[in-house]
Amino acid sequence: MHLPLLPLSGRTAQRVLLVALLTPALLVTVLAAVPALVVLPFLPGGTDRAVRLLHTHTAQLRTLLNASRAATR
Repeated sequence: MHLPLLPLSGRTAQRVLLVALLTPALLVTVLAAVPALVVLPFLPGGTDRAVRLLHTHTAQLRTLLNASRAATR
């Protein structure tokens, strides 16, 4: 079954481009943090640092998703 390509409107194209450019950067930062998340809980004060790191990644993901949705409004 062949589906024809639908032309993207300007705002949709902007949203797709924004997510396509920022998602790899976010994935690299998350993958780079995996070793820290594995080791930090075993260090003194490491649990708090690991939680802050997870909050940072959550905020980055929320910003990425909100920015892509705001482009459609």
